[in-house]
Amino acid sequence: MDEHYKLPLRTRISRRFLRVFFRTLFRLLGNVELYGLENIPDHNRYVIAFNHVSLIEVPFIAAFWPTVIEIIGAAVVWKRSGQALIARMWGGIQVNRNDYDREVFRQVEGVFEAGRPLMISPEGGRSHTPGLRRGKPGIAYIIDKVGAVVVPVAVVGNTMDFLTNGLRLKRPTIQMIVGEPFTVPPLKGKGAERRDMRQRNTDYIMARLAALLPDSYRGVYAEYERILAGKEVDFDSPEEG
Repeated sequence: MDEHYKLPLRTRISRRFLRVFFRTLFRLLGNVELYGLENIPDHNRYVIAFNHVSLIEVPFIAAFWPTVIEIIGAAVVWKRSGQALIARMWGGIQVNRNDYDREVFRQVEGVFEAGRPLMISPEGGRSHTPGLRRGKPGIAYIIDKVGAVVVPVAVVGNTMDFLTNGLRLKRPTIQMIVGEPFTVPPLKGKGAERRDMRQRNTDYIMARLAALLPDSYRGVYAEYERILAGKEVDFDSPEEG
């Protein structure tokens, strides 16, 4: 990579505005509780892996994170009314979920060269219900390419009920829980062996995330302790939340 990931001045200004706006909005709507901020590394070569239930987590984490973060998200978000306005103001890396795009990974490398952390939803999109879906291997690919550590971030109280209850002055609680950073093994082998290892690394990341969440939010990672212990889990069983 021969140049850093550069941001226009208007984007940098927009991000400052959005951080203040959303911090104010979340505190007006409900009770904001932040835990584990001391676990955030003192460097920026890390990936934030979070549970993606609704439209709430991305602005919530971006607003309350101590530093400005880069976000990788589905390209369709930049085309949806309402969401598109905020997405364009913040900027970020757009990815087509089902395509391999070399330019995306060039931008990811540029993010880390520019000294910025990156936020990714391992599930690849919103689950719409609290239970975790199985993570997609893209996050493991990115981490292996850039040599980043993982910071798991659990958000609780992040269904759209937070918004509706907040507007009804019920003061719902929303929590951000930052777990301890960790690494995953470097990818080895070729072909199917390498693909399997990417998925194993992804499942390990998701298990570390599930450990921060209450039971009702763990979904297909209800047996996260088995994964952390290096044991097999049957993801084909009908337990997905």
